[in-house]
Amino acid sequence: ANAAGRFARAAAMASAEGAGGAPAAPAGGSLVAAGLAEVRDRVLRACDKRKEKHGLSDPPIVRLVAVSKTKPVDMLMEAYAAGQRHFGENYVQEIVDKAPQMPEDTQWHFIGHLQSNKVSALLKGCPSLACLETVDSEKLARAVEKAWAALETERKLPIMIQVNSSGEESKNGVDPADAAALCKIVADELTHLELIGFMTIGAPDYSGCRTEDFD
Repeated sequence: ANAAGRFARAAAMASAEGAGGAPAAPAGGSLVAAGLAEVRDRVLRACDKRKEKHGLSDPPIVRLVAVSKTKPVDMLMEAYAAGQRHFGENYVQEIVDKAPQMPEDTQWHFIGHLQSNKVSALLKGCPSLACLETVDSEKLARAVEKAWAALETERKLPIMIQVNSSGEESKNGVDPADAAALCKIVADELTHLELIGFMTIGAPDYSGCRTEDFD
């Protein structure tokens, strides 16, 4: 489900900006809203195809996280007005700057590579963070645990373990063979964190490096 959400992320803001093939906004309407509508429709159709292919009783549930990195707050507000609540940011300073300018029920996801020395700035600057999706080492996991505990909040911080499923050198993430061990550390020792799943981005094709990302 998260892989599908990642696909949707990449498409959402591209469509919203009127990139090649994006729908034209209706008269008096918003390109952002039109882009979101197109991506939501594509996600729903993909879910229906999966339901039919695998004989599922219901289609899979996919959450769309709109990647909003480098986008101005007014564009995010257009998406919010169109019903979008989950936004993904790659840079600590950007999410810290944007969070106070958006409605309180905005669900922020940090989806960029996070250095241990920036963990405190992220969590203090965005205490409403809905999910940190890019934990890729024990060192980072323990830094997040320490910083979140220091905020003295009763809420556990949802995190995902980032896995480099395609083996590409250009991508961050723990090696698939090491993912279970890192998950066990988080689940058994880091009591202020809630492990909710994996985050991975497959390679765009099967050339070069390639092994199958998913069975």
